[in-house]
Amino acid sequence: MGELKSLKNRYEPWVALKQKMEDLETLYELSVEEHDETQSPEIEASLKELSAKYKKQNILELMSGEVDKNGCFLTVHSGAGGTEACDWSQMLYRMYMRWAERKGFSLEEEDRLEAEGGIKSATVKIDGAYAYGYLKGESGVHRLVRISPFDANARRHTSFASVYVFPIVDDTIEVEIRPEDLRVDTYRSGGAGGQHINKTDSAVRFTHLPTGIVVACQNERSQIKNRSIAMSMLKARLYEYYRQEKEKENERFAQEKKDISWGNQIRSYVFQPYTMVKDYRTKAEMGNIQAVMDGDIDLFIETYLNQLSMKNV
Repeated sequence: MGELKSLKNRYEPWVALKQKMEDLETLYELSVEEHDETQSPEIEASLKELSAKYKKQNILELMSGEVDKNGCFLTVHSGAGGTEACDWSQMLYRMYMRWAERKGFSLEEEDRLEAEGGIKSATVKIDGAYAYGYLKGESGVHRLVRISPFDANARRHTSFASVYVFPIVDDTIEVEIRPEDLRVDTYRSGGAGGQHINKTDSAVRFTHLPTGIVVACQNERSQIKNRSIAMSMLKARLYEYYRQEKEKENERFAQEKKDISWGNQIRSYVFQPYTMVKDYRTKAEMGNIQAVMDGDIDLFIETYLNQLSMKNV
């Protein structure tokens, strides 16, 4: 039933769009025959509206992978740049949270490691249709150039943070995890949450020994709930790991393990001496950097998806 609903949600909008386009074409032909120019504003407005709907629906057609329709986990790590990089990680993390809120997706923070000036790392679960499909191209190193608020001499600084996106794996996709391949550590949560969460070993860390993948969860008061969430994250990470290995696109999480520093970035965010966000893979650019930091990143996402579809043709 879930698969049927998903297919209907993809098929029915195209049927409705086709019907509306045919109606608009009929209206246009009548206007031409009767030399009625009063219909022009309505026709132009309708065409603009249908074009926007077509663009939105067409993006979904670019996400046809096995797990593209699933939700995802998104992790941000600070890189080179010290306090400045931790602040940049927090800014980047907020950007994706704002984007997800714009899309109406649900958000649940699973893990956060605070640091001076911002965050060292954080993981959020983004649940909604095609969340992974939209965000899968965001994995990589993101570079910031600005006058540092932490520098008394107001000098320009460059900072780096890495983003890693992996899909939420449902029960229809099997990922084998042998007990002997798993190391489990429990510890006290370091975040906010009241007396109970900080006085018991409720936080959980899983290490998958064959791959070296580590996941952690500390946001719940119950260790059992944290174990469940951490296992879900681990399955998602392993699914993505094996997918990448099978396709030989990169090895051993190349995007995440790559140095978070010069020469490895997929996108730059420049605040000074000019304002510009530029994606190095697609060459997409946007001058309104404040809008981008507030979650307006659809240009970069859609350009990447379109480029990816052209490569697969």
